[in-house]
Amino acid sequence: MPAQDPTLLRALDGARRHVLDQLEGLDDEALRRPVLPSGWTCLGLVRHLTLSDERYWFEVVVAGGPLDWWPEGERGDWRVGADESAQDVVAAYRSAIAASDRILAGVSLEAAPLRREPEWPPERFADVRSVVQHVVVETATHAGQLDVVRELLDGRQYIVL
Repeated sequence: MPAQDPTLLRALDGARRHVLDQLEGLDDEALRRPVLPSGWTCLGLVRHLTLSDERYWFEVVVAGGPLDWWPEGERGDWRVGADESAQDVVAAYRSAIAASDRILAGVSLEAAPLRREPEWPPERFADVRSVVQHVVVETATHAGQLDVVRELLDGRQYIVL
């Protein structure tokens, strides 16, 4: 059985839940409304987390899968079409999380990822643990951004109990 780090994996799960909690109760208009000067939306952020964090880091880097699904164009991982339902975008994130968890359940955190980008220094992402740590930081950072946007949208403040 692969060696796991329950504290690290709980941190990953907590950051993911934080993102999903911040989306609860927002209607379609709010999920698509750009609030910050950069123009990103809550759904765009979820798409980014789905593609750039869950799918890329776990399916491609850790498991060595192909990157033939990457969207074209600049910032394609942030774009959500008007014809895509909010439920489908969130469901894709949940599905990517489940796939990532299956990958992590079958690999040691000390194992080397199956894909390395040529520009990475040798010590960068040398093991699966460093990849998970990276995704925790990325997801938690974006969860914090959602905290701000949620408060701007409807005044709701995220309280951690």
